[in-house]
Parts: sequence; C-alpha cells; structure tokens
Amino acid sequence: MRLKTSIWVSAYLRRCQSAGAFSAVRRRGAEEAGAAFVKVALMDGTAQLYVPAPQTVYDDRRPIERLFVAIAPQPVAEAQIEERLVKEQRFDPDAWIVETEDKQGRHFLDLVRDSS
Repeated sequence: MRLKTSIWVSAYLRRCQSAGAFSAVRRRGAEEAGAAFVKVALMDGTAQLYVPAPQTVYDDRRPIERLFVAIAPQPVAEAQIEERLVKEQRFDPDAWIVETEDKQGRHFLDLVRDSS
C-alpha cells in the first residue's frame, strides 16, 4: 500500500532537514494521492525540478514507492522551473509543490535508474 502524499511529504521534509537542508511545502495538494513536485534551489539562481516518474517505469503492480525524474540533466534558471510549476498547477490542481534549498543540489529522492 502506498503512503498518502501528506505523510510522504512530511517524511521528505524531515529527511531534508535532518541532513541540514532547508525544505518547505510551497503548495499543499490532495491529502491522499496528489502528485508531488520537488524543486531544489541551489541558491545561485539555478534550480532543478524533480517530477513523478511516469507509470511506464513501474511493473504491472501498483507502485509502492515514489520514484522521480529530473526534468533536465543539469540545473536551469529558476524562472524556467517556476514557469513549469505554474503549468503543472493549472493541469493538476491536486499537486503538491515542495521546495528544498541546498547549495550542493542534494535532492534526497529515489530516482528512476537510467537503463541505458
């Protein structure tokens, strides 16, 4: 059984903060099953955005863990990330947005493994 998004977000915030990174909820989404988008600001005007992995990366079973993918291979201007987040909010009003500030760019997420 998959954790409610609200519980996952709470655990993610604790994970970040215990490692010394500041993290906060910018936008609360659906308590039960809203998608979580994670912005990691590098404090130099750039950021990285991690979005939920597409369903195709999971096997036939219902996913238990939450996997993420980066929208770009390298950090991009924060303005680009903000534009994408505005679009995501319009598309999915139940989405959560979590922002982490970490100069090292640590994301503390489980990422989809590159199969190439």
